[in-house]
Amino acid sequence: MTKLRELYINGDWVEGGQSVTNVNPSDTADVIGEYAQASVDQVHQAIKAAHNGLAEWRQSGLEERYRILMAIGDELIARKDELGRLLSREEGKPLAEGAGEIYRSGQFFHYYAAEVLRQIDERVDSTRPGIEVETYREPVGVVGVISPWNFPMATAVWKIAPALAFGNAVIFKPANLVPASAWALTEIISRQPLPAGTFNLIMGSGSSIGDALISSEQINAVSFTGSLEVGRRVAAATAGNLVKCQLEMGSKNALIVADDADLDLAVEAAFAGAYSGTGQKCTASSRLIVTDAVHDAFVDKLLKRLASAVVGGALDEGVQIGPVVDQRQLESNLEWIERGKQEGARLIFGGKRIQDRSEGYFMSPALFVDTRNDMSINREEMFGPIACVIRVRDYEEAITTLNDTHFGLTAGIITNSLKIASDFKKRAETGCVMVNLATAGTDYHVPFGGRKHSSFGPREQGRYAREFYTVVKTCYVKP
Repeated sequence: MTKLRELYINGDWVEGGQSVTNVNPSDTADVIGEYAQASVDQVHQAIKAAHNGLAEWRQSGLEERYRILMAIGDELIARKDELGRLLSREEGKPLAEGAGEIYRSGQFFHYYAAEVLRQIDERVDSTRPGIEVETYREPVGVVGVISPWNFPMATAVWKIAPALAFGNAVIFKPANLVPASAWALTEIISRQPLPAGTFNLIMGSGSSIGDALISSEQINAVSFTGSLEVGRRVAAATAGNLVKCQLEMGSKNALIVADDADLDLAVEAAFAGAYSGTGQKCTASSRLIVTDAVHDAFVDKLLKRLASAVVGGALDEGVQIGPVVDQRQLESNLEWIERGKQEGARLIFGGKRIQDRSEGYFMSPALFVDTRNDMSINREEMFGPIACVIRVRDYEEAITTLNDTHFGLTAGIITNSLKIASDFKKRAETGCVMVNLATAGTDYHVPFGGRKHSSFGPREQGRYAREFYTVVKTCYVKP
């Protein structure tokens, strides 16, 4: 019998009304575990518990918070290989990426542990003689955290760690496709001396459990990462109750390859940006905008790189591209391949399902050429190992093409020109820009987020996180 992994509410492990089976996308015969599903009533119980925990946690000493967050980070880093294996097993990214995600998650907790001790506020003189003014920050309150399946640990942690650091209570609702990493994180947190209710895990579908959370008048903030469609629903639900909202949603990132680009560097950046994590990253560069002068040479080199790519089980040695996350995503990817062909794009590599030695959701990395920016494959987020080359005359057409999208998360350029790089940094209409780097890959101590339809609300990560997880209070004092 597979052990049932329970919910965590008010400091206790509790059963749900139902359960779901978590399977390995590299081998669907491998059952990772059974995970409890919360009821709507249990969502309300978690919210009530969070308010009770908040009352005590917000008054906790700084060194207490520091020690707890450091301990969580220490354990994540110490167990990076074990938990990285679990993460790769349930999500499908290669083992090195899984272990790296766990290690990065530990770094997030360490960073925000240090931020606990850096909470320095301001005192100023009033414009009125004899009056002092102080401004400081307080916890926003009870925070709903809704995380995606593609980074089952890191995205959850970069929300949970600052929420706890700034004295908030958390209700964590992970993606139902990847409950194992969420449960493992919760188990670590559950052994820390947090007040009961400060941290709660409610697993379940977005349509019922997620909706119950975002529609509640009893929460104070919601941080969500997921699709644009669902993000709009979160924004509408929270706006009705005047609940603070932070959204990270879709993207259609582009990498420009300029006339003077180092083509070997460009190919590696394109491969890492478009195909690492099986293309299942919000920072993936699915648009490759290449100037006419280097187009043919770049495409030839990228084809050779794709031909050498190793696709296989996430836990296998030397694998560079794992499976997609589930059957539904695989079918969606293959539908995009057919749509691209119908629109007139030319598929020159991959784009087919691979029957591996085990039953899993594998497909060969796909490359389209002869694409236009107005094709749906260049307008909508595909979230798979599919890249589309757009041929342009020069840098000016490239930057115009890059900005011609309703998304704006990341953008990159490969160039040896300081002038072009400086111009690109100013004109790219995205939240993050990369020069001579892949579009995928960001640091934990600086702000992360996008523009247009990619993001809404305050930035995540770094010191900017406190803008979302705290509220400012201004105090006037006449001694």
